[in-house]
Amino acid sequence: MAAMKKVFVLDTNVLLNDPRSIFKFDEHDIVIPISVIEEVDKFKKDMSEIGRNAREVSRILDRLRERGTLSSGIRITDKTDSGQLFIYLGNNSNLVPDVLVDNTDNQILGVALTLRKQFASERNVIIVTRDSNLRIKADAFGIQAEDFEADKLDIADFYTGIQRVTVDATIISEYYSNREVKLENVSLSPNQFVVMEDGQDSNQFVYGLFDGHAETVRMLEPNSEGVWGIYPRNVEQTFALEALLEDNIKLVTLTGGAGTGKTLLAIAAGLAKTTDEDEYQKLLVARPIFPLGRDVGFLPGDLEEKLNPWMQPIFDNLELLLGGGFASRTKRFSKSYQELINQGMLAIEPLTYIRGRSLPNQFFIVDEAQNLTPHEIKTILTRAGEGTKVVLTGDPYQIDNPYLDAENNGLTYVVERFRNSQISAHVSLTKGERSELATLAASLL
Repeated sequence: MAAMKKVFVLDTNVLLNDPRSIFKFDEHDIVIPISVIEEVDKFKKDMSEIGRNAREVSRILDRLRERGTLSSGIRITDKTDSGQLFIYLGNNSNLVPDVLVDNTDNQILGVALTLRKQFASERNVIIVTRDSNLRIKADAFGIQAEDFEADKLDIADFYTGIQRVTVDATIISEYYSNREVKLENVSLSPNQFVVMEDGQDSNQFVYGLFDGHAETVRMLEPNSEGVWGIYPRNVEQTFALEALLEDNIKLVTLTGGAGTGKTLLAIAAGLAKTTDEDEYQKLLVARPIFPLGRDVGFLPGDLEEKLNPWMQPIFDNLELLLGGGFASRTKRFSKSYQELINQGMLAIEPLTYIRGRSLPNQFFIVDEAQNLTPHEIKTILTRAGEGTKVVLTGDPYQIDNPYLDAENNGLTYVVERFRNSQISAHVSLTKGERSELATLAASLL
């Protein structure tokens, strides 16, 4: 017996998050209330990513309109079992209690209630929305409501880039002798870091990097000199620096809370690779001016003055490395970051105008990448030219974009998509090292 076709009522935020979401419901029918179309129209002139998506939604619906009449339903794809798309006119507010104000969310509720009454037990009517409050209200009315699950992962199963395994003491001895070891019956991803613990004594452990080509765990080379005055303070930071300094790894993603050292380690590695080793022509550090695409002309002053409020965290890390903090303990750091900028070895930019550029032979750091959508992340990664290394840093739990959360932002999206790639590596940093106060505040507040 064929499964019952469902009716999905889409909220505005689903379309603005993914303009092609209407193609992801297979054989089921989709209903878009006219109030949602009106709300999408309000974003069309916005220069942000949301505006771009709004315009794309309009273009997709206009192309589908050529197949028939939206009010009476049109087939979404050419497949014989394709669902249909309907634009629903009216809001049916008489089905919604007067205590609820007349807005788009409640009009969507009215449409869903009408369709449920129309189909009775023949069809299951489901509201699809990124808005948790609308899901709560729908549940109160007995309407099934779901989040849009495309490109979404369970954050509880998020790939950390680090695997802990228990091994026999003989494995550890072999590892010390050969500086590499092959682990049987252990599933590992390319460039995943491994901590091997002695099964008889958990205090005895060794660690290394899994080589996806040789399928062995190889020992990491010790780094006694540090990187621009920075020394890893824990095993996670050791792994992060290894990934950042390994030239064969072209994409590094670092996630972690405030004070775990993501940005500082990335910039220190970028300076070392650019100024000391001449591996890259330029260190490019960028972060989104939220939302991506907002014109910096809204702020007073010249371009540098406009960017200062947004880029100050980057400047703080550079000053620590070049002028003070750890750097002041040694005489080798004599240049200021302004000198490096003047020499063309360092650039600090917003992501506003990244689209259309090509960035060859650069060490490219994107900070606060958790505020980017999967589409924006794709735009950034496709800018990488020959010889460029891209580093994405961010905290999936600290998101400013109202259309994103810890499970569907661009940073977590790219981590999962690239976890089996031979040219990428990921490390989740959990231990705060900024200061004792910062670590305590992060855990208690």
